[in-house]
Amino acid sequence: MAARTTRVAGTCLLLAAAVAACAPMPTRKSGHAFPPHTAFVLPAAAAPVAEAPLPQVEGLSRVTFAGFDALRLEAPGGAAVVALFGGHLLSWVPRGGQDVLWLSPDTARPPQPIRGGVPVLWPYFSRQGQTAALPAHGLVRTLRWRVVEATRAPDGTLTLVLAPPQPVPGLALRMTLRVGQALEQTLTTLNTGTTPVRFTQALHSYYRVGDAMQVRVDGLQEATYRNKAEGFATAYVQQGPWSLAAAGGQVDRIYTGTDGHYVLDDPVLDRRIVLDTTGSHSLVTWNPGVAAQARSPDIGSGWRHYVCLETANAGDDVVVLAPGARHRLGYRVTVQQR
Repeated sequence: MAARTTRVAGTCLLLAAAVAACAPMPTRKSGHAFPPHTAFVLPAAAAPVAEAPLPQVEGLSRVTFAGFDALRLEAPGGAAVVALFGGHLLSWVPRGGQDVLWLSPDTARPPQPIRGGVPVLWPYFSRQGQTAALPAHGLVRTLRWRVVEATRAPDGTLTLVLAPPQPVPGLALRMTLRVGQALEQTLTTLNTGTTPVRFTQALHSYYRVGDAMQVRVDGLQEATYRNKAEGFATAYVQQGPWSLAAAGGQVDRIYTGTDGHYVLDDPVLDRRIVLDTTGSHSLVTWNPGVAAQARSPDIGSGWRHYVCLETANAGDDVVVLAPGARHRLGYRVTVQQR
């Protein structure tokens, strides 16, 4: 039988979805128990590898962007910039528009992670299933990535494939960026080992907005969510559009059972960001609000200018990857005027 990719879902979330308008499920004082997750180990430092020359593809160039060594992808529909450090997408500007991503002007420098853009969280979200000895949000966002291939389609759309060093034996990762009339980003995980692997992941997008307290997000209505501040102990059902203001001005939630289509409406920048995800039944919403000004110098007052909608497999949405199987997590973003 061909290898298959499956997902584990907690029975408590299935119950919550079946009673969409009910009261919150009883709180478990010890927090919610997520499905089993492979425990990874901190890899040894990899020896430096000589980089291959950049493919000679029209629209692809080496640049310095916000102080980072990066690659620029210029297509008729817009331009994107990705840092080699962390395979971190820093910018995407649709033709004739403004940047869709927020990048902190005060972000730390390597070897510290970048604040803003689209961090790659892999092979675990937060520290799900891991010990405190491992870095938060995965093993690849502070590694230097390499170019695998680059191509340009007849319509000018650019496709770039990047890969990090392989920090997990038996588990390989590739990231594909496609820049044209839309922005597409995909993580492909391949199990090259002999045993199943259970993992989580996210593309932690910081979407730039005029005022985070004024935006709203459609597409999460009736979805089940859990709050990190409560140890994910209680399941709630989203009533109406999502907004930071309605969440009390700060939020850190995992939504599950979502259909993968969301619209972020921004009245200040007069645009709608349309997000379609694949390979995912969960979405993370995050903004620490005004508290960031005291505890996160690389955010500060910038919290008002982004909303994180993270394309994810997280919480109860754990990917179970059989030997020889692949899993693709990705999104497509377009921008519309209001």
